[in-house]
Amino acid sequence: MISPDIGNGRPTTGKPRLVVVGNGMAGVRAIEEILSRGGRDMFQITVFGDEPYGNYNRILLSNVLAGSDDTAEIFLNPLDWYTDNDIDLRAGGRVVRIDRFARVVQADDGTSMHYDQLILATGSRSFFPPMDGMWADDRTLTAGVFGFRSLDDCTAMIDYAAGRSKAVVIGGGLLGLEAARGLQNRGLSVEVVHSATTLMNAQLDAAAGAIVRRSIENLGITVHTGQRTTRVLSREGSVTGIEFADGTVVDCDMLVVSAGIRPNVGLAQRAGLTVERAIVVDDHMRSVDDDNIYVVGECAQHRGQVYGLVAPLWEQAKVLADQLTGTDRQAAYHGSRMATKLKVAGVDVAAMGIKAPEHPDDEFVQFAEPKHGVYKTIVVRDGKLVGATLVGDVRKVAFLMQAFDRGLPLPEERISLMFDIGTPDVAVGVAELAGDTQVCNCNGVSKSALVASVNGGQKTVAGVMAATRAGKGCGSCKTLVAQIVEWAAGGVAEEDPSARWYVPGIPHEKPELMRLIRELRLHSVSSVFAALAPDGREDANSKMGLAALLQMMWPREFVDERDARFVNDRVHANIQRDGTFSVVPQMKGGVTDAKQLRRIADVADKYVIPLIKLTGGQRIDLLGVRKEDLPAVWADLEMPSGFAYGKSFRTVKTCVGSDFCRYGVGDSTALGIAIEQRFQGIAGPAKMKLAVTGCPRNCAEALCKDLGVVAVEGGRWEIYVGGAAGAHIRKGDLLATVDSPAEVIRLTGRFLQYYRENANWLERTYAWVPRIGIDDIRAVVVEDRDGDAERLDAAMRQAVDAYRDPWQDAEQPSTPGQFRSALPLTVLPRVPIR
Repeated sequence: MISPDIGNGRPTTGKPRLVVVGNGMAGVRAIEEILSRGGRDMFQITVFGDEPYGNYNRILLSNVLAGSDDTAEIFLNPLDWYTDNDIDLRAGGRVVRIDRFARVVQADDGTSMHYDQLILATGSRSFFPPMDGMWADDRTLTAGVFGFRSLDDCTAMIDYAAGRSKAVVIGGGLLGLEAARGLQNRGLSVEVVHSATTLMNAQLDAAAGAIVRRSIENLGITVHTGQRTTRVLSREGSVTGIEFADGTVVDCDMLVVSAGIRPNVGLAQRAGLTVERAIVVDDHMRSVDDDNIYVVGECAQHRGQVYGLVAPLWEQAKVLADQLTGTDRQAAYHGSRMATKLKVAGVDVAAMGIKAPEHPDDEFVQFAEPKHGVYKTIVVRDGKLVGATLVGDVRKVAFLMQAFDRGLPLPEERISLMFDIGTPDVAVGVAELAGDTQVCNCNGVSKSALVASVNGGQKTVAGVMAATRAGKGCGSCKTLVAQIVEWAAGGVAEEDPSARWYVPGIPHEKPELMRLIRELRLHSVSSVFAALAPDGREDANSKMGLAALLQMMWPREFVDERDARFVNDRVHANIQRDGTFSVVPQMKGGVTDAKQLRRIADVADKYVIPLIKLTGGQRIDLLGVRKEDLPAVWADLEMPSGFAYGKSFRTVKTCVGSDFCRYGVGDSTALGIAIEQRFQGIAGPAKMKLAVTGCPRNCAEALCKDLGVVAVEGGRWEIYVGGAAGAHIRKGDLLATVDSPAEVIRLTGRFLQYYRENANWLERTYAWVPRIGIDDIRAVVVEDRDGDAERLDAAMRQAVDAYRDPWQDAEQPSTPGQFRSALPLTVLPRVPIR
């Protein structure tokens, strides 16, 4: 008889209870394998995850840090996936005790739950080497010191990096170098410290590491190797530098420690399981002490090995699922051959097997071209490839991985393993790959899975990637995926028409979609789905884009449906990782007065706001506001919204202009205020940031904004468009030089309207301007080549006239629960909220 759950509030279904401790990549992959073998009908599944989020791809955290990916883009399984598969997700619930005899797990919130089978997928944590000054107390790192392992680590680093000038990264492995590059992208000067003499010494030999080092240093990152850090320096509780064993000091105001990982084994130890480096398992991925407990991922030790790469975890998950579901009782895990292909701070690297000869008869072939950043080695033993390293040129990686994994015979001319002088060309190489060759290491997708997807009807690269998730991790396999799809499709893969759709759920490009919306007079997102979506189905990923488009097309008639907005737009504030919100009141042109400042201070005191911060856009940000307090905060501020949360017109940054600055040749402050007053809150395909600067010295950074205005001699103004200074850096293109502030405002409105009507959803101006071409944009916006200027001006006037401060919702909420927390604050961020 199945024991009842204790304190979980759910009746038992009669099916055995499978509890998974760990909602990371390994734990969820094991669940996916179990579900694919009929596990939904076999088990009642509950997942406990330490982090208050859904399942996300840790491999992409470096992209989030660098700013190339948003946090919402790295989540692997939406909430619907858990619901659709009857999985009870306990995000933010840490399991603290296992009673193996009663078969009960206990969480830190007091919840106890019976299990029939248990999977431990507790993963790893950052390792912090012993250093004086690292910790403020037993549990808290000194302010400014970070590990780089989790999404919380990543977002905390991003928050702290704002306003900092110099970072030191301890650790010259893959994650450390990626962290260094990401922080550099955010404007910090960065130095990397590595205790070994070779960067990435776990994967590379000295020569390869030297080439990677040269490439890193060419980016402007200083590298120290062979240095042991012994002390973290601080002042007033915040990091100020580090000290090496030889007494050398390196100053910094931010420190990231990426010195390796340690498996999370405390829970297993307290339960009495055998733990050495990690939890010891047999070939069936079971604990050697308890047949009801399986282990997978970085917390598992198999035959003395602990694996930190993704591909071995997928192999373990398959064996575990075969055993747990009874699909294949003969399935066994025999260890993994380590091979990886990755990109480190822009440098392509592939490594497999051993780095150098280990026996007298080993053959070793080496090619080095340091000036061009290329290094290659192969190690052959008894006619089989046992090791290879590629840096800078990885074109032969597919063939080499096949030879390494399968033990294939090699050409007698070993040099042909490195260059196209004997090995198959790309097409032949793809054809010869074995079906079980793993193409995507991040998501464990084989060649046969890609071919099956093509044979099942997916004829486009994007379609195959969406169906199999190949290429959705680090992205390094996308080229090989495309080659396999093209080969499987008979030599010509079809173009994916959905790549041109404005949103994924409506099969129309933007011009045609807008024409149909006008003809059918569709004023709400639900009406667009009903009229234009296949079978009238609604698509959650399309709602926000459609809402923005409709708001632009119908400034007055647009019907704002609350479920078509994400949480930021529903409550007009930026949600933070702890479930509180950020409020940024409008300060036109960055100008304020004593009265406003007093109100802000009073509000901060009254609502116990934990952090007040100056933003890069010359505004004041109040962080840590509770959802239920938002209406009262707005009312007490008596200031309109600054739109710091939406895909909309955000801010106009200004310098002090001609009134006070001795170099100023134009009143940038007055013009910036006038522009912000006119276009405040205008919705767009993406956020729009502007600046006006009073002279070519450009103190307001106008050349790197979506639209920037620069005063020049003679009372004239230059207008630049398509600039960026974030993860993407681009100097704006000169749109026009005009004679008056009135002409600046007119062309600003016309340009923004043209952009709003023609850009793709989430396409910033820095991508849209070069895609369309500045000459064509100038011809339309300035020269009126198409005779469309008057209509663009009129459309923008309609949007301006329809403006309404969204903080008026404080007086008349759209729904009774608009500003009500559904759960206690401490458990609000249980899932990713976009």
